[in-house]
Amino acid sequence: MLSIRDITKRYESHTALDRVSIEIPEGCIFGLLGPNGAGKTSLIRIINQITAPDSGAILMNGEPLHQTHISKIGYLPEERGLYKKMEVGEQIIYLARLKGMTRSDATAAARKWFIKFDLQAWYDKKVEDLSKGMQQKVQFISTVIHAPDLLILDEPFSGFDPINAELVKDEIINFYKQGKSVIFSTHRLERIEEFVTHIALINNARKILDGSTRELINQHRSHTYQLDFSSPIEPIESITDQAFTFVSQKKTPDGQQAIFNVPSDNINALVGRLIPYVQIHGIKELIPTVSDIFISKVKEAEHNTIKPRYE
Repeated sequence: MLSIRDITKRYESHTALDRVSIEIPEGCIFGLLGPNGAGKTSLIRIINQITAPDSGAILMNGEPLHQTHISKIGYLPEERGLYKKMEVGEQIIYLARLKGMTRSDATAAARKWFIKFDLQAWYDKKVEDLSKGMQQKVQFISTVIHAPDLLILDEPFSGFDPINAELVKDEIINFYKQGKSVIFSTHRLERIEEFVTHIALINNARKILDGSTRELINQHRSHTYQLDFSSPIEPIESITDQAFTFVSQKKTPDGQQAIFNVPSDNINALVGRLIPYVQIHGIKELIPTVSDIFISKVKEAEHNTIKPRYE
């Protein structure tokens, strides 16, 4: 759906994006990850045509990005902002009309969203009368009311309590189920790694990793397994052979827990080796999370830091 090709953006002596290329498929939940200051927001502003790149191009559905695409994008910026003196319903309708909706369509859509977010009683109130959490919900409604094909959310859960964060998450997943694309920009992964389908990691203005979440997790698997078992008579590392790498062992309330590296995922062979000596209670592969990959890649990039090019 969105093809980002060799985008470079500089501000005086600072390079915000250095030849960044990312492919965002149609019908995905895409995590745009990176530490604060990595360049995520600069890229989002270019997609939204708030700023322009110094070089490179962006295609939307195969066409060079242009003004008519703005009505197909819903953008929730990290810096929240509403007109505090306006009535809530009137503000939503105004913002919807800026996206090309008629007043009657915008009014009908606003009523539907206000029911869904339990804001009916606040439709005729001024924005300044709303709590911070309610204002966040109003801003989210203004982002999605025109049913965009692409939803871009910059730190979307900031300021939401757990209940409303879950409500917003469910609506985001509904957009995805409709075949639309969602881009999350965040440095906090605890709320998104369970449902993002693709990720790209930007650090120090450069893309250092991208792909489908499933593929990236498989690439970073270390074939490490945790086994819980009854206490053996012999040390557990002496029971196994050189085909398996013993990592660690500790006592648990029910016996022992050991970590092994199992080449070629030959877990059956390890279990067969242990069964004559112990009773196994549980086996779990220690699969890396998106957060694990994020942290390891950022540390690796910082260790191998190369200054951005300025040619």
